[in-house]
Parts: sequence; C-alpha cells; structure tokens
Amino acid sequence: MLFTDRADAGQRLAEALQHLRGEEPIVLGLPRGGVPVAFHVARALQAPLDVIVVRKLGVPYQRELGFGAIGEGGVRVISDDIVRRGRLDQADLASVEHAEAAELTRQAERFRAGRPRLDLAGRTAIVVDDGIATGATAAAACEVVRAHGAARVVLAVPVAPPDAAERLRASTDEFVCLSTPFAFSAVGEWYRDFSQTPDDEVVSLLAQAAAGPGPAAAPSRGADGKEVQEELMIDAAGVRLTGDLTVPAGARAVVMFAHGSGSSRHSPRNRRVATALNRAGLGTLLFDLLTPAEEANRANVFDIETLADRLTDATGWLRGRVAGPIGYFGASTGAAAALRAAAAPGADICAVVSRGGRPDLAGPLLPGVQAPTLLIVGGNDPQVLDLNREAEAALRCETRLEIVPGATHLFEEHGALQQVADLARDWFTSHLVTHA
Repeated sequence: MLFTDRADAGQRLAEALQHLRGEEPIVLGLPRGGVPVAFHVARALQAPLDVIVVRKLGVPYQRELGFGAIGEGGVRVISDDIVRRGRLDQADLASVEHAEAAELTRQAERFRAGRPRLDLAGRTAIVVDDGIATGATAAAACEVVRAHGAARVVLAVPVAPPDAAERLRASTDEFVCLSTPFAFSAVGEWYRDFSQTPDDEVVSLLAQAAAGPGPAAAPSRGADGKEVQEELMIDAAGVRLTGDLTVPAGARAVVMFAHGSGSSRHSPRNRRVATALNRAGLGTLLFDLLTPAEEANRANVFDIETLADRLTDATGWLRGRVAGPIGYFGASTGAAAALRAAAAPGADICAVVSRGGRPDLAGPLLPGVQAPTLLIVGGNDPQVLDLNREAEAALRCETRLEIVPGATHLFEEHGALQQVADLARDWFTSHLVTHA
C-alpha cells in the first residue's frame, strides 16, 4: 500500500478506526509527522485532538538504545533491566533526563500554544504516528499515555515492518496498521510525499482541531451560484466510500473520477486534472472505489465488475445532489470500470476520458458504450497503447485516441500531465456543456 501523503494516510487510517467512534476517544499525534495523520483521524471520528510529547532517554554512550522515556506531568517509564545491564549510575540517568525534560517542555509549549493538555483519565486514547521503524518511540508513547490514566490504549499507524508490528500488538490494547510489508527499510518509501513536517504545521493543525469542526456544507444543486467544496460519505453497493466534491459557482456539469490500481482520490495526477476541470467551470467528484481494507488485497483493483457497480451506485447518489450532465474520468483499471458503468442500460453518461487506462478490461461491453470517449495514452507506454488501439476499434461511440509523445504510463515527464489535463478539459467542456 502506497500513500500519497500524510493526509491520505490519515483519511485511510480513519476508516479503519470507525469502530472506535462510539467510545468517544481522544486522538493523540506523535510530533511531528504523526500530527497531520492524527488530524484527519480526529476529524473523521469527531474526536478531540492533542499532541503526545514523549522524549526517549538514550544510554549516554549508545543513544539509539533507550533506557526509558519521559512524558508530560512528570511521567517516567524506566527499563530497570537496561539500566542494570548498561551499568548506568544515577548521575548518568539524571543528566540525560534533565536535557530531555527541557526539550519536552519546549516542544509541548510550542505545539499547544498555551492550551492545556487533554485529560486522558478513564478515556480511550488513540496514539497515531505516520509510520513505525523500530517502534521504540511509539511504545514509549503508549506507556506514557497509560501512565496518564487512559483506560484503553490504541496504537494506529499506516505502515510498519512485520516484526515491530508483532511486538506492538502484544503491548497495546489494540494495534491498527494498514500495511505491514515484508520489504520494509524506511517509513518514507511508502509515501509519495514524505516531506518533513515543520513545527508551524503542527501548531496550525492542533489549533484548527481545538477550534472545533466547521459547519457541515449544505447539499448543492451545482448551478445555484454558490461554490461547494466538501468531504463526504457515499453509499454505494452496500459500502460507504469517502469522496471530495468540488462544484464551482455556476457549474453546469460534474466529472466523476474512477481511480485505478494503487491510487486513491488523493492521487496528485488526478487532482491536477480535477483542478484544470474546476478552473474550466466543471464540478468534480474524486472518491475511493475501495475501502482501505479492500485495497490491501491487490486482486480487488482488477475486480472491474465490483468497481463499476460502485461507480454506478455513486452516480445515482450524485444525481440527487447536483444538477446537470455527468462524465467519467478513469485511470488505469478505473478506466475499465468507467467504461463498463457507461455501458450499463440507462447510464446516461455524457462523456468519458481514459488516462493511461485499461479499457480492454471492460471486454465485450465496449460496443455498448454510447458516451463520447477519449483515450489518452503515453507514446512510450507500448503495451497499454496497443490495448487502447484494440479498444478504440471495439467502441461504437464517438471515439478518439490521443497519444502524448514521449510520455510513459504515469505521465511523469515534463509537460506530459499538463497535456492530459488540457485534453480532458477540452473533451469534457465540448461534450458535457452542450448537454447542460
């Protein structure tokens, strides 16, 4: 499982923690990178958010080996075994603890900006980090949380190595981890964007959470002159899926994004296309066709029938919220789902665009597609190009195949994705707005 960024990881993690919502938990983010993840968990669970500041106490001559940890409120967790085996005297302990206590106080004051620490006594506490390498800091944080009086301690992370996951599962009341890859060397390799989280971002997120959730956005009909941006839950084929709806003021049509294998609604490529469509006055709905648990099974991304059924159900749901014609933008296996859904009787889809798609996976249903369809493929993606040429021949609707010269499957080359966005914008404005 690959995460776009910490926001994506937090939103996926929140879905796996929905069963805790009724316990009215408190969410605690480990600084710095754990706080952006925890922010989205807390928002989804409608739970209060705080930071859990922990300082590991390292053996003076071997700093990576911790003999304990300290937390706020004078909490100390000491491993007597390591102290004994390391032959550490009281002067050693006091020197390390004094230095770490000063840094702990500085961080806590900086992050909270004068707000008091949340009381954990008798509560369920969800400790969140952006990932685990050895698990030492996370384990120390859980011990500190328990020492603060939490009745139940849950540790939740997007990714961890299998051995650390097993250790932590045994030392917490509940351990929730979305991915435990065997080929693990560093947390950052499981994120597309793992840039450093600055202190200012931590301060800002905690302040936003402390201010409380904003008012829920009202349903929009799309063309009422008001711009709408909202995160929402979609009921589709028996599951609840998370989506992001953007409807510019006066929008006359909406494009639904069907994401492909290994991608989500946070895909930077699809979001760039969506931004181009929004600027052209088109609404967009980016949503996940699979739940986080389903994404863990690679076979699910090739279950085109299920993906198409969910897209069809979500389309019916969307028609109840916005006015105007609807188009589909599909990437990779999502393109096959979009074409299969567009071929369904009574689909009434007005345009389809496929980016690096696998339309061949829609199989014998291709001739049933009536919506004008644009197939966009990279010139240096020969296998997918051949499959799209075959699909072009099978389609009976208005069809065009556009080849982006020099582009590979993900259109990562300079200017390639911009060409995709321009082609999609022109296709949708040409075929959707005429139906509005």
